[in-house]
Amino acid sequence: MSRILDQRSLLLVISFLTNLQSTKVLSEWKRCGDRECETAMIRVQATADYLGPDCRYLNFKEGEEIIVYSKLSRKSENLWTGSKGKDFGYFPKDAVKVEEVYIAEEVEVPTKETDFLCLDGDEYIFE
Repeated sequence: MSRILDQRSLLLVISFLTNLQSTKVLSEWKRCGDRECETAMIRVQATADYLGPDCRYLNFKEGEEIIVYSKLSRKSENLWTGSKGKDFGYFPKDAVKVEEVYIAEEVEVPTKETDFLCLDGDEYIFE
């Protein structure tokens, strides 16, 4: 019986640490095409396959097109946010090349808790 409790405790700790990692604030600031970050900024093409570390990241294959809506700034300037079809998430800017610029002038705005929302199955996870 104690072995089962030990295994359950271990699974609980692993689950907690996984959830904690997937809600980590990646940056306090982001750059967007407008104050609400609703305007598409640029269109990029993937130069490599990418598989993100958790459900906040956008996975893609080389050659796929992505529409960029924001770019994290200050702390994590290497991460951009974009969509590919119905999928939306963060990805490294080094895994893509710019195809077309829609917005030349960017505004910097603070990030919100919902920027780091992780939808894992049917559960919303906030920090």
